[in-house]
Order: sequence, then C-alpha cells, then structure tokens
Amino acid sequence: MTASAPPVATASDARRAPRLPRSLTARVMGLIVAITLLAVLLLLSVAVGSKDIALGTVVDALVHNTGNGDAYVVWDLRVPRTVVGLSIGVALGVAGALIQALTRNPLADPGILGVDAGAAFFVTLGIAVFGVTSVGGYVWFAFAGALVVTLVVYVIGSGGRGGADPLQLTLAGVALGAVLSGIVTAMVLIDPATFDQMRGWNAGSIVGRGWDILLPVAPFLLIGVVVALLATPSLNAIALGDDLATSLGANITRTRVLVVVAVTLLAGGSTAIAGPVGFVGLMVPHVARWFTGPDQRWILAYTLLLGPSLVLAADIIGRVIVRPGEIPVGIVTAFLGAPVLILLVRRRKVSGL
Repeated sequence: MTASAPPVATASDARRAPRLPRSLTARVMGLIVAITLLAVLLLLSVAVGSKDIALGTVVDALVHNTGNGDAYVVWDLRVPRTVVGLSIGVALGVAGALIQALTRNPLADPGILGVDAGAAFFVTLGIAVFGVTSVGGYVWFAFAGALVVTLVVYVIGSGGRGGADPLQLTLAGVALGAVLSGIVTAMVLIDPATFDQMRGWNAGSIVGRGWDILLPVAPFLLIGVVVALLATPSLNAIALGDDLATSLGANITRTRVLVVVAVTLLAGGSTAIAGPVGFVGLMVPHVARWFTGPDQRWILAYTLLLGPSLVLAADIIGRVIVRPGEIPVGIVTAFLGAPVLILLVRRRKVSGL
C-alpha cells in the first residue's frame, strides 16, 4: 500500500479553524493603548469647543482655575460635559457587553430589553400629563420608565417553567418596545407643539448636561457597574450553553438576574441623562472581542475604556463639524457606528460570541 498524501489546507479550512486565544501580553498592550486613547480624548473634550481656547490656557485653567472667562468655560461647561460623556459611555458599553453575553446574540444592544422605548414612553407621559418642561424633569421619568419596562420584560420573559430564557427576553423586549414606540409616535403626531421640546432629548444629546443632571443618577450607574462585575465571572460559562454552564457550577438564574439589574441601571441611567444614544452598546463589545477574544472578563475591561472613548470622540466631532452649531452625539454615533459595524460583523472572527 502506498502512503496517501497529507491533505492540503484550503482557504475555507483556514476560515473554519478555531481562533487562537489572545496572549496576555497582547491583551495588556491593547488595554494600555485604550487607556492612552481615552486620556487623549478626555483632554480634547475639554480643549475643543465652539470657543477657541489655546491648549496651554486650557491646561492652566485646569490646574489653577483662575476664575476668568476661559476658566469658566473649561470648568463650568466643558468639564461637566466631558464627565457626562465618560459616564454614559461606560454605562452603554458595559450594558451592551452584558446583554450580548446573556442573550448569546452578537447583534443585541441595551435597547433590546425595551430600555429606550420605556424611557421615551415615560418622558412622553411626563410632558403630556404632568407638564414636565426641563431636562431635570425628564431624568426621573426616563429612569422610571427604563426600570418599569425592563421589569415587565423580565416578568414576561420568565413566564416559562425554565425561568428567564434569553430568547423569551429578547422577544418580549422587542415586542414591548415596538408597542411603546408606536404609542409615543402617535402622541407626538397628535400634539407636535407640546412634544417639540422632546426632540433634543430624543436625539441623544449631552449639550447642557451638567452636575445637576449627572449627580442624582451617578449612584445608580456606579451600582450598575458593580453588579456587572459580580455577574461577569459566570458569563463565560453561560456562553457555552445552559446545560454545560450548570455542570460547571454556574448559577444561571442568579447571573441572569444580575445582568438584567445591571443593564437596567446602566442603560436606564444613561438614557435618562442623554436620551437614546445608539450603536455604543452594540458596536463597542464587537471591537473589544476583536482584541480580547470571547473572554467576558477582558471584554468588560475593554468596554469600560472603549465605550467612553466612542462617546467622547462622537461628541468632539459633533462640536467641530458644523461650528458654531453642534450635532447631537446620538446622531454622530449612528453615522460612525453603522459603517464600522457592517465591516465588523462581516468578519467571522469578530461577529461570533
């Protein structure tokens, strides 16, 4: 008998081959790059605006706070706005990573649980019933709407004998969100003058968001991050399937509850502050997996940095592209996120969980 020739590897075989795990060194180096990028964007966010202020003057105002006009612009307008962008970027990025891991759906985002729709619905009720006219009033209605609707989605998604199921949660969130969005649209069309003030919030904007808006919601965002950290260790097991996760000792019910609580607090809080800002929770986990692989612990670490980087970059672009006017950050993230996400999901090694 003659020995058969070894099989020749083809391009399709290479595509089907399992991905090698990222080395610790590569992950750490990527994390350092992400930290550096975020630091640069934080400085640019404080330095760039409709009023031209020299970088040296900005640094001097940050260090000494001289109290002049430039220092007022830096400390009272740009610094709070930058911190708001940082906060909602962290919240949306982490919420997106959690919901994608929970549902095992790489195209899921926080809105899949009805967070955005619930917030918008309650804001609409606040305007129509209670006459709310300020952003400060929107915050609590939006936050309450996110909490209530997410709770309803979880109850509906837990209706089966097996408890909360990722597919049931997804379907319940999409269905309830569609119903609420339709109601909001109908109310706005019936009385457009009353709801004209809602347009800025609904576009996803951090213009005029200061400490008075951020500080009341900040504790909820902080609790959400802590809950996310508690849930993350079990997400790697859940990604393998419920049966295998149970055999590995993961408490599936506890993890799902923690994830839903964290997503509600993070996505609900950020939506309450800035309105619905799309594509951050959808795109950032994809980018993180590009550098880290499927390990949820590293994905969470990267999203903590890449989420605010995307929001701050979008806000900076929105300030300068139509100066002296501005484009809301939610619109810019959509323009940035759509083409990048199309490129990412076409890459097999990125689109899979």
